[in-house]
Amino acid sequence: MGSSNRYRKKGAAVKMPKTLLSLPPPSPIESSVGGTGKSKKKRGEAYLWMRFDRTGASQVVGCDKITIIKRASVSPKDLRTAFSHSTKILAREKAIILNLEVIKGIVTADEVLLLDPLRPEVLTLSDRLKQQFPQRNGPGPEQASAIVQSSPDDGVGLESELPFEVQVLEIALEVVCSFIDSNVIALETQAWSILDQLTKKVSIEDLQSLRSLKSNLTHLLARVQKVRDEIEQYLDDKDDMADLYLTRKWIQNLQQAEVASNSIVAPSKLQRLTSNKSSGLVTDEDDADDMEMLLEAYFIQLDAMRNKVLMMKEHIDDTEDYVKILQNSRRNGMFNLLLLVNIANFAITAGTLVVNLFGMNIPIALYNTPNVFGYFVWGVAALCIVLFMAIIGYTKWKKLLDC
Repeated sequence: MGSSNRYRKKGAAVKMPKTLLSLPPPSPIESSVGGTGKSKKKRGEAYLWMRFDRTGASQVVGCDKITIIKRASVSPKDLRTAFSHSTKILAREKAIILNLEVIKGIVTADEVLLLDPLRPEVLTLSDRLKQQFPQRNGPGPEQASAIVQSSPDDGVGLESELPFEVQVLEIALEVVCSFIDSNVIALETQAWSILDQLTKKVSIEDLQSLRSLKSNLTHLLARVQKVRDEIEQYLDDKDDMADLYLTRKWIQNLQQAEVASNSIVAPSKLQRLTSNKSSGLVTDEDDADDMEMLLEAYFIQLDAMRNKVLMMKEHIDDTEDYVKILQNSRRNGMFNLLLLVNIANFAITAGTLVVNLFGMNIPIALYNTPNVFGYFVWGVAALCIVLFMAIIGYTKWKKLLDC
């Protein structure tokens, strides 16, 4: 899902004033790496950041926290949020603080600052940004005038595009959703393989793999849930969604400054100028509707991933129940076998008792009977068999043995 103007309602485009279009691109950041003595200790540790602006210019530079705070006009508390491990999307007056899994950065109306740009996921985001914002020099006065004079219904140019910060937010959500979805697919493939093995044969290695898989699924579910809940929090409040439009605030500030600079004109002319400036702005309600459509698309994706993970956990729970039932069945079979052996042992012991009685050195008339030994042996064997069958019949009658 790429950034496009499909979310912008017809006739509700962001109309850029000439002063905004003709502004030069943001200046590069001076590296904070280097320095010695007290100045280096005072500024603190430098981190690697990537700067990408609306003209497509990029820069990888080492900066400390103070430089980033001044550059993005954020508070130290907001910057700590960017460095934390909790998933957050914070909208401030001049910046959006993003902390989405592996994507950590600060987005302003004309540039984005990405922390740890050498991570594979951040490199993917930077490649997507370069595709979305090919490098160019800022539009000249003639180009800016042509863009402003074009009709909002043309659907071309900057008028029909989403603001820079919204496109960056959409690309970041796309990268995060793709990253999470790849993890879900990998775990799903591993899960089906392990579950298939367990249904055929239960082994210690497969049970250990299943325990590790279940732990990974729980961790993945928590990650998906955090991003999903953060988006849902914005979907529940239109004012928060409208605050994500930094360009609107930027344009309003520029227009207010322009109106203030022309405050010496006649009241009727000043009123007409203010009316003309205000007509070119998108209302907060339009911004909220557009942002709601954007966030809802990724909310649906994350909700589907969450349901897929929950379904896998249910399959794992069902397989664990099946394995427990199978083990209990085998254990019961062993108990039955042991009981049969004990019954047979008891019957043989009874026969041995008879043999021992007749083995005493006591003369009796039975010893003088011809071929008595054979009859005696077969009689004792018959006694053991009858005793064994009698005990088996009794256990079945009492339903103590399943065989």
